[in-house]
Amino acid sequence: MKKIILLFILAFCLNAKDLTVGMELAYPPFEMSDNAGNPSGISVDFLKEFAKENNYTLKIQNIAWDGLIPALKSKKIDLIMSSMSISEQRQKVLDFTVPYAKANLAILSAKKSNINSINDLNQKGKIIALKRGTSAHIYAQKHLKNAKILVFDKENAAILEVVQAKADGFIYDQMSIYKAWKKNPEQTKAIFTPFEEKPEQWAIALNKDNAKLKQELDKFIQKSKENGFFDFLAQKYLKDIQDIFKEQNLEFFF
Repeated sequence: MKKIILLFILAFCLNAKDLTVGMELAYPPFEMSDNAGNPSGISVDFLKEFAKENNYTLKIQNIAWDGLIPALKSKKIDLIMSSMSISEQRQKVLDFTVPYAKANLAILSAKKSNINSINDLNQKGKIIALKRGTSAHIYAQKHLKNAKILVFDKENAAILEVVQAKADGFIYDQMSIYKAWKKNPEQTKAIFTPFEEKPEQWAIALNKDNAKLKQELDKFIQKSKENGFFDFLAQKYLKDIQDIFKEQNLEFFF
């Protein structure tokens, strides 16, 4: 009997399919590296469970943000899970799963700039630092045409512009803005008040011809919402942020 079970497990493993995922390991605690340099975080834990349940061999590639979509379109990777929001622009070339999280954009402003709202940023002479290709970048191009926009490949470079008062504001998600403000409370101010019509919806991106994988992911996302897996991940990685969101009366990610 033991031999039969071992043969079954071996056959199951041999039939496992490779699942190559692209993410930028630069957004803790969702996508990051542990002390040994291995991928870790909420997205990694989620995908490990998905791969286990659906018989995939998971492979994660750390790819710079602006290289993720080209890698997916050229089929070097099977999907992107990197805290990416759904947008009309991206939907023209990609498919998305059902959303698994939501986030609002927020502002990190230089204290010297006297910025208190998104309207204060959208003024001639104001300078906004942004990370290239992000939803904040897309939003600014569409709605903040009066300001001068500086684009950077890394959010830390954009944040530094605000800390040094070379830029009036940096736009990103609320969690990142909070962390940047806590590190630089003397030079910056955090503005959490939502200014979009609705929160950004985070989802997993796939090519449009990968309907089977999309169906599997949609099913697992819905299951994870119902069985408390996302709540478990929030408690594991986001407890302090979750408490802060409650204090600020802000809508949480999950």
